[in-house]
Amino acid sequence: MARLTDRLFVLATFVAVIAFAPWAGAANAPYAAAASQDYKALRDKYYADHPGKGKFGNLWEPIPIQRYWNPKDFYRPPSTVKGEVTREQCVQCHQATSPGFYLAWKKSPHANLDGIRKLGANHPHAYKKDELAAVEAQLRKQGVLGAKDNLKEVACIDCHVAPGAKSARHDQDLKMPDRAACGACHVRQFAEAESEKEQTWPQNQWPKGHPSHAVDWKANVETDIWAGMPQREVAQGCDMCHYQQNKCDGCHTRHEFSAAEARHPEACATCHNGVDHNEFENFMLSKHGVIYATLGRKNWDFNVPLKDAFTKGGYTAPTCQTCHFEYKGEYSHNVVRKVRWGFNPTPAIRDNLSHPWFEERKEAWIGTCSNCHSASFAKSWLDTADKGTIQGLEVEQEAKKVVEALHAEGVLTGQKSNRPAPPAPVKDAPGGFFQLFWAKGNNPSRVERIYAEMWEQNLLKHYKGIFHMNPGGFTYSEGWSSLLRNYTDIMDEATKLRAAAKGGLKLTQHLPPADNLALAGVFGAFGTLLLVRGGRRKR
Repeated sequence: MARLTDRLFVLATFVAVIAFAPWAGAANAPYAAAASQDYKALRDKYYADHPGKGKFGNLWEPIPIQRYWNPKDFYRPPSTVKGEVTREQCVQCHQATSPGFYLAWKKSPHANLDGIRKLGANHPHAYKKDELAAVEAQLRKQGVLGAKDNLKEVACIDCHVAPGAKSARHDQDLKMPDRAACGACHVRQFAEAESEKEQTWPQNQWPKGHPSHAVDWKANVETDIWAGMPQREVAQGCDMCHYQQNKCDGCHTRHEFSAAEARHPEACATCHNGVDHNEFENFMLSKHGVIYATLGRKNWDFNVPLKDAFTKGGYTAPTCQTCHFEYKGEYSHNVVRKVRWGFNPTPAIRDNLSHPWFEERKEAWIGTCSNCHSASFAKSWLDTADKGTIQGLEVEQEAKKVVEALHAEGVLTGQKSNRPAPPAPVKDAPGGFFQLFWAKGNNPSRVERIYAEMWEQNLLKHYKGIFHMNPGGFTYSEGWSSLLRNYTDIMDEATKLRAAAKGGLKLTQHLPPADNLALAGVFGAFGTLLLVRGGRRKR
């Protein structure tokens, strides 16, 4: 149990976050309010919330590359450069030793603050002057800048040591910037992003704050198979996306930290692709993505803020950012305020879609779509997407019952003779998530592997294809067609496994193909034996 003082601290900092969040403030907003936000409270709460190695931390040790995905816990300064260095020496040295870093920084707003100050009031990028003024006001509040001082530049030492530092010991003081380091200047964005942690699902379909960028590292390290699998170099592949809780450079890449880059759909592509969250592919193959690819890349102004994308930026179709950052006309780094189905469809969500929490978010989505479409069109499509998602979920749930029944009957291939237990802390289960990342002997059996792919990949592709309006992504190429293929395989396997069990046959993994065929002929009355192999996860 937390002490009373701890509870009061958490309550106070939570109130601070909500009070300073842009949607809670006046219409003057985001820039005028930024200077009043309490960075220290936000920073302290951020570190108090951080899970570190997570609840399974005793089972794994970080490998060297992970110091970059979670610098808070794992980064240590290099010993190659010793002694005190000045801010000027940092820039001069890296210009020679890592010219790519230097060039990206030299092109960035950090190195060109005077260029921002010289923008005219009517310039479409003049909002950056307000952003800079808010940063400077916040740094004055923190005592970094004097009352009349302005930033000259943001250089290596400001991010890798502390804002305003004049010099530092390279082998002792150097750090890899985390979210809180960026938040020292960009406190409004820090507060917005952190506010994702306050999302609470009405029927506890997901834990508080999940799924979101703000807790994606926690979701990573507290996944049992990720912590338990011995192949750490493979496991860290998950870290390469699940580090947004730790850093900001997943979207604003180093060292240019370009807002324009982060407003392109490609900025999302590294993580939002693949078999279980192929949002980027779905977007790019939708009509929205086609308009972006053919007209938008060259003609739209990605330097204007998202709120001006359609009125000043020339956008004629949405991007990932214009849809997911928007909520009731406001754009924020909290991108979960319209989340309804979460990362993947479940019966607990399906059965509660009429609840006011879900209905209000659906209305917010209709408002978003109304930037380009009529409200009636938007509602029609969202209704279609909900019903189509439910139809896919029904197929998956029927298959789930079959696989769980096979497990309960003890007829899965090798279940009673060659089913090693998964690594701790994983608990064995039919069609479990762990079976996507671990396999030994007949765990998982082929039918389980098929089901794990069905619920964790095909259903998600179906759901995300339909909501992103990519017809091939949910009807034929992916989604529905793949669900039915796997459903067919599962039903076929179930019939064969039960027939074999009824006839007293024992499945084996060790007969050569010729012997397998011979057995199939001898015991044809009981059905062809299907020898299984594989690996997967559960719902």
